[in-house]
Amino acid sequence: MTRRQLFQTAAAGLPALAQARQRNVLLLIADDLGLHTGAYGDSTAVTPNLDALARDGVRFSNAFCTTASCSASRSVILSGLHNHSNGQYGHAHSTHNFGYLPFVRPLPALLKDAGYKTGVIGKLHVNPIQRFRWDLDAQIGGRDVSEMAGRAKAFIQEAGAQSWYLHMGFTDPHRAARGFANRDYPGVKRTPFDPARVAVPPFLPDTPGVREEVAEYYEAANRLDQGIGMMMNVLRETGQLDNTLVIFISDNGMPFANAKTNLYDAGSRLPMIVRSPNQSRRGVVNHGLTSWVDIAPTALDWAGAKPPAYPLHGKSVLPTLEEDNPAGREEVYFSHTYHEITMYYPTRGVRTRRYKYLRNLFPELEFPHASDLWASRTWQGILEAGDGAAVGQRPVKAYLHRAAEELYDIEADPNEVRNLAADSAHAATLLSLRAKVAAFRRDTKDPWTINDVYKGEDGGDSNEERSLRLLRRKKR
Repeated sequence: MTRRQLFQTAAAGLPALAQARQRNVLLLIADDLGLHTGAYGDSTAVTPNLDALARDGVRFSNAFCTTASCSASRSVILSGLHNHSNGQYGHAHSTHNFGYLPFVRPLPALLKDAGYKTGVIGKLHVNPIQRFRWDLDAQIGGRDVSEMAGRAKAFIQEAGAQSWYLHMGFTDPHRAARGFANRDYPGVKRTPFDPARVAVPPFLPDTPGVREEVAEYYEAANRLDQGIGMMMNVLRETGQLDNTLVIFISDNGMPFANAKTNLYDAGSRLPMIVRSPNQSRRGVVNHGLTSWVDIAPTALDWAGAKPPAYPLHGKSVLPTLEEDNPAGREEVYFSHTYHEITMYYPTRGVRTRRYKYLRNLFPELEFPHASDLWASRTWQGILEAGDGAAVGQRPVKAYLHRAAEELYDIEADPNEVRNLAADSAHAATLLSLRAKVAAFRRDTKDPWTINDVYKGEDGGDSNEERSLRLLRRKKR
């Protein structure tokens, strides 16, 4: 039977494609986890299961979310489209109520068309729920990792010989209403951390309050790690380890100022570990730049499933999975608009291996806070410090009031505190990256480009359009 015939049979209601070639997809999504695992060099973290997964798979050293906000980021993961294109501009829940535009066909629905059994356990956080067509919709609390693993095992056993896609949305290490919900959970061994001994990230102030919260964060990350170990055991116990593509990622960086909701590396550069049964090399470190628009194309590629009729913004990582420095992976793009509906701060940008360029579309606005970050002991302690307070190495004033353009040399300034946008020595780099972002916005049909025209000079042209024209003339 040809692949086309298999798809036709699957569309008729029989999972023949899955039966002929069982190729499952397990997507594991952490909530607010930065690069705080042993595999990524964090000596404080206790994450033996994620470290083992990295040794058995591929660790991506330059993986990025496209927007450092829960719902918007997850919408990109499940659509392969930047959030300014898919319509999920911000949070899905409560009064925020953002959701996909009518044309968007999310990954689970595409896999279901290919004969897959699909399920979500834990956090989804993307609208509208009907668009996903889940066979199992178990959007339960995502901190009880033992219950999640039990439900996952039942789902896999019920699938039998049918291929499946399982979306595991963990809640850790997201903040709770107070702290990080660190308590006793069934099947979980508590691993408390001593605030005096944790490593405080350089983008945060080193104060007792910050240390207490960072210690709590590491405990929540360890609980997540135990959940990852349980899920890998489920694959072994059900005999599906050698049939399943495992993808582990986080939606955005740690829930602290300078990280979550920010497009600085602390908020956007994240863990990504992929384990394929087909790997000939294991323990690979892939240094190519990849982002969350690549997740859906990768899963579709693995499944041999038909993509949507419209072009996706990313591309599968499978062809370069075992390469250390794959060609064509030299830049990634960012697009952030909302967190909560009251948090409007649209930014577009690009990251190369050396530089990052951010275009803040409305720099006259004060940078807003997610409600959980505002209420944190970390931010309240910064406010109490008064005049001269800083968020790590960044003055609070500079954190809240940003320039229209930000340019950072990541190699020389990894904490992104020296804005080079007005530095004449970097004028050529600014011009080039500004033009790249303008082209990215045009190619992905960013609705916010109209604001650049309104704000522009010289007959309505924006800085970005003038940069594009200048570069075209230089090439001629």
